[in-house]
Amino acid sequence: MKLLFIMLSLLLISLSFHVPSSHSAGGWQPIENITDPHVQEIGNYAVSEHNRQSGDNLEFLRVTSGETQVVAGTNYRLVLEASDEEGNAACYQAVVWEKAWEGFRQLTSFNSV
Repeated sequence: MKLLFIMLSLLLISLSFHVPSSHSAGGWQPIENITDPHVQEIGNYAVSEHNRQSGDNLEFLRVTSGETQVVAGTNYRLVLEASDEEGNAACYQAVVWEKAWEGFRQLTSFNSV
């Protein structure tokens, strides 16, 4: 049992540092499928977390563009649209750090663009 745990741990560690050949570690790469449900989920998380931290009441509309960066996990730098309580839409840039294998997400920046 202990050997199985060690083997699974090593597998998870090796997967977390796998960098696809088309991506260089540390460099930002464009997100090709911006409508991917996971990308939209990250955008929605960014708005929800911003609201929680700031007391704002923005409503997530959609991610319009973005990039990823392979780190100890993945950074998502997204441009998204959100509307205020009066329905006025605006664009924001959010950076979210995710370690999917741990269920971890952290909003590292959220700014109007």
